Amino acid sequence: MARNAKMIKSPDGNKLAIVNPDAAGIDIADTEMQVCVPEDRDGENNRRFGSFTCELTNIVSWLKECHITTVAMEATGIYYLSLFLKLQDAGIEVILVNPLDVKNLSGHKTDSADAEWLMLLHRYGLLKPCYQPGNAARQIRNLTRQRNNLLRSAEKQILYIQKSLELMNIKLSTVISDVTGLSGRRIISAILAGNRVLEYLASLAMSNCKASKEEIALSLEGTWDADLLFTLKQSIEAYDFFMKKITDCDQEIEKFLKLYQAQMDTNEENLVRYKRKKNSRSKNAPVIDIELYAFSVWGVNVFDIPGLKDTAVMQLIGELGHDFTEKFETAEKFSSWCNLVPNNKISGEKLLSSRIMKKKNIVGQIFRTAASPMARDKSEMGYYYRRMRAKSGALQANVATAHKIAKIFYTMVKTKHTYDSSKVGLVEKEITEKKIAKLERALARLRNVS
Repeated sequence: MARNAKMIKSPDGNKLAIVNPDAAGIDIADTEMQVCVPEDRDGENNRRFGSFTCELTNIVSWLKECHITTVAMEATGIYYLSLFLKLQDAGIEVILVNPLDVKNLSGHKTDSADAEWLMLLHRYGLLKPCYQPGNAARQIRNLTRQRNNLLRSAEKQILYIQKSLELMNIKLSTVISDVTGLSGRRIISAILAGNRVLEYLASLAMSNCKASKEEIALSLEGTWDADLLFTLKQSIEAYDFFMKKITDCDQEIEKFLKLYQAQMDTNEENLVRYKRKKNSRSKNAPVIDIELYAFSVWGVNVFDIPGLKDTAVMQLIGELGHDFTEKFETAEKFSSWCNLVPNNKISGEKLLSSRIMKKKNIVGQIFRTAASPMARDKSEMGYYYRRMRAKSGALQANVATAHKIAKIFYTMVKTKHTYDSSKVGLVEKEITEKKIAKLERALARLRNVS
C-alpha cells in the first residue's frame, strides 16, 4: 500500500524520505501513455507506449519486470480507465490523482517530464489519491449514469411535445400538469389518431384532474397544422423510445445489484422497512427494490434519512460502493470531498473567502437534490432547512442541508446506527419557545430601564 510523506533527520537537516521506492508515474493521453520508473530499474526508464490494448499489456509486463508495485496516474477524462483496470488485475496498486494537484512543475512541459514528476512525487508520498469505488460498484455507476442520460433525453422530448402543442395554440399543458401522464397521453393519442371533437377529447381526461371538462375542451381548440402534428408524433415516439430504454436499463441495473448483493454478508431479515407515504414514489423512480439492495450493501436503511429516495440511493450505491467509509476517515472529510463545505482561505488570521469551490461532484449533487424538497418538509430536517434559509438564503440553505444529510448518511453507514431525528437539531416548537424567552428577557430589561 502506498505511504504518505515522511521526514527524516540528517546531518544537513530534515529531509523527505523515499516512502514508495517501487513507484512509477504514467502520463495519460488519448493516443499514447508515457511511463516513467526509477533510473535504477531500467536503462531506458522513461518510455512512450501507444494506447491500444496490446500496448497496455506491454506496459503492465514492463512494470512487472521493473518490480513496480505502485503507480500514480492522472485522472484524465476516461482515457485512464482501461490501463487502470489492467494494472489492478495485475496486482499493481494504482493511485489516481487530480491533475490540478500536480501541475506545479515549472519549465518546459512535456509528457516525459510529467511522467517523471508524477513518479517523483509518488516516491516521496506527496500525492493525494482520488476516491474510486470497486469494480462491482463501477459497473452499477456506469449504468446509473446511462440511465440519467436517457432520462434527460426523455425530458427534452417533453419540451418538444409542449412546443408543438403551443405552436398549434393547444393549451393542454396549462390545464394538465403533466402532458405525459395518463390523461395527457390519452388525449394526445386521440389527437394523433385524427379525432378533433373537443368534448370527446376532454372526456378522456381522468376524473382526478383539477380542471373541469369544459376548461379542458376550451384548451384543446387549436389550428391542427399538419407539420406540427407530425413533429408532435415524432416527439411522442422519441419519448416512448427513451422510456423503453430506461426500463431496459433498470432491468440491467437490477442484475448487477443482485451480483453485488451476493458479495455482501448482510442479513436482509434485519431490514426494517421505511414507511412510505401514499403515492410518494416518483414517476421516474426505478421499479426496483432499492431499499433491500441498499441495506445489503451498507447494513443500514438509509431511506430513513429525509430526502433520500430510490433514484438517489441507487446512484449512491454506484458512486460510492460499500466501503467508502474506509477511504474517508471522518464525516467532515467525506463532506469536503462532496464539495459541501466552505473552502476557507485564511491569511494573517483573517478569513478572506469561504465560498464553495466551483467544481462538480456527482455525490454532492445527489445530496443537494435530496435537500431541495426539505423546503416544504415538516420533519426536523425541514425545520433546519427553513431556519438556514431565513438566516442565509435559499442557496446556502440547500448546501447546509445537503451537508447535514451527507454527514448523517456517512455516520449511519460507518456506525450501523439507525436514523435519529433528534440529532438533526431543535424542532420548530423549541425554537419558537427560545425566541419567546429571548423577547421576554429583552422586554424585562426595557421595563427595568424605564
